[in-house]
Parts: sequence; structure tokens; C-alpha cells
Amino acid sequence: MSGLVRVVREGAMAFVTLSHPGRLNAMSRAMWLALRAAFEALSAEEALRCIVVRGEGGAFCAGGDISEYPSFRFEERSLRAFHEDEVWAGLQAMLDCPVPIVAQIEGACMGAGIEIASCCDIRLAAASAKFGAPIAKLGFPMAPREAELVQRAIGDVLARDMLLAAGVHGAQRLYDAGFLLQVLPDDALPAAVLAHAARIVALAPAAARLNKATFLALNRCAASDLVPTAYRYADSPEHREGIDAFLAKRPAVF
Repeated sequence: MSGLVRVVREGAMAFVTLSHPGRLNAMSRAMWLALRAAFEALSAEEALRCIVVRGEGGAFCAGGDISEYPSFRFEERSLRAFHEDEVWAGLQAMLDCPVPIVAQIEGACMGAGIEIASCCDIRLAAASAKFGAPIAKLGFPMAPREAELVQRAIGDVLARDMLLAAGVHGAQRLYDAGFLLQVLPDDALPAAVLAHAARIVALAPAAARLNKATFLALNRCAASDLVPTAYRYADSPEHREGIDAFLAKRPAVF
């Protein structure tokens, strides 16, 4: 089992659930492809008015599935293909979606999780949720377009702390930074998300789609200029050591 992205439709709503049991819904390569397929399909549904993205089992998404990384990350071509053709393609499908997207964030929202959350229009979180992208501990950076996406969503100060110092922050800090619309008691989150989604469904769908088109035009990414040289670290000692240490459950030595 390499994880699933499940889609359930309920009237004018759709629920997209990240599911990777035992790994806090960490994104496998198969899940990135499934995420793209799910949002491309949902984008074509004219009757759809709101999408809720959530994780299974009390976590949103703990990042990428690092157990897969040794098989492709140490060669520049395959590393670049992973980020540009799989990860970014999935995120771009979310960004291009004309339907309002609400994130229901519980537990871990790390790395890939904060990237997925950054693609959502409205984010509500449980008070106990934790946010970060501590990949500096693994010896590699965030890909340029992914980093730009996160920086725009959470702000420069937190983005730099997460990527340069492996900072992990609570929901209140992300609310203060403007990333979250609401922070709620853990047991109140699902009902609050459903209520917010219902508000969106009750409003004019054509206006929502036009607003989303405007937001997309205003937030076009320019980090693609960095892509040609972004993956030269593929075979670096730091990259190998970070992933080897994680899989061996030991501290990395850089």
C-alpha cells in the first residue's frame, strides 16, 4: 500500500481525503499522481461548488514518503522529473481548479502537507495542528516553485524559519501570520469546515469561479526560472546522508 487519494461527492461538495495509514498520510509518488487526477476530474464538474481537502486518521499530511526517496532522488534527471512532473503537476492541478477549496487541517501539516494546504483557498485548523517543512534536517531544499508557493501563503518570515532552521510552529502562529482563517478546538473542526463549505455552496458559483480565475492570475509563480539548476544537489553527500539517516532512525551528520 503506497497511499490513496479518495474522492467522495456529496451534492455540490466533494471531499478529497489523503490516506496513507501508518505514515501520517505522507505523500507517495502514487498519491501525487492521484492528487493531480482527482483535481483535474473535479475541475471539469460544472455542478461542483466546493471541495474540502483533509487527511485521514487525525493528521493532514506529514510530508513526502521518504521511504521511496533512495530509488530516485540521487540522480538529477529523476529528481527534477519527480518535482516538476509529479509534485508540481499535482499542486498545479489544485491551483488551476476553478472550484473553491477548503482545507481541514489536523495534526501534522509538514512539507508536502503545507504545500497542499497552500493551494487551498480557505484553511481551518485544529488547535493542536503543527506546521513546518523541516527538510533541512534531511539535507535537501524545497523545490523552487514549491518554496515560492509556500512563501506566498505563509509569509517570508515563517517560510525562511521553516526552510532554513527547520522551524515547526503551532496553529496560532500560522493564524497570526494570516495562513489560517480559523483555529478551532480539535473536536469542533470537522463541523466548522462543513459549515464553511456550506456557506460557499449557497453562494453564486459563477462568481466564485470568476474570483478564483482572478486570484490565479494575480499569483502566477515565477520560480520556474530556477528550475534548470535546482536539482544539481541530487547526488550530493548531504542529500544522501539526510535520507539515509532518516531511514536508519538516527540523527543526520552534515
